[in-house]
Amino acid sequence: MTVAPVFTRALRYGAWFAVAVAVVGGAVGFLVAGVPGLIGGLLGAVLAAVFLGLTAASMLIAGRATKGDSTNPIFFAIVIGVWVLKLVVFIVVEVLLRGQPWFNPFVFFGATVVVVLGSLILDVVALYRARVPYVTDVTLPGESDQTRAP
Repeated sequence: MTVAPVFTRALRYGAWFAVAVAVVGGAVGFLVAGVPGLIGGLLGAVLAAVFLGLTAASMLIAGRATKGDSTNPIFFAIVIGVWVLKLVVFIVVEVLLRGQPWFNPFVFFGATVVVVLGSLILDVVALYRARVPYVTDVTLPGESDQTRAP
């Protein structure tokens, strides 16, 4: 699959960014709201990073399962299935965290939004820097069919 380097690069960028947001968000949360803010910042960064990683991983898995055919219904079933799973897990986590005295929901929200927006920007950067060929079956000048790489 030719887009695998894009997703692996996006996963790598997203992981580093999530760690940075966890550190900064946890520190800012601690300064703003004490230990509940620290926990909110860390949980927001971790949850968002896991969900964003699941998105890229589902695309990689779906691509491998369908041998790179993104029009295959199995591709969409895997990607949408992971999306629904993330939605259900997010709702369950929110219900479990609601009203907890050891947790600051405002810092959690802020860290989650920063990771999501930052990872969207980093996904664009990863796609922009990727070298994915548009056409793969072209014979270049001075190249014959026998010397061309498969």
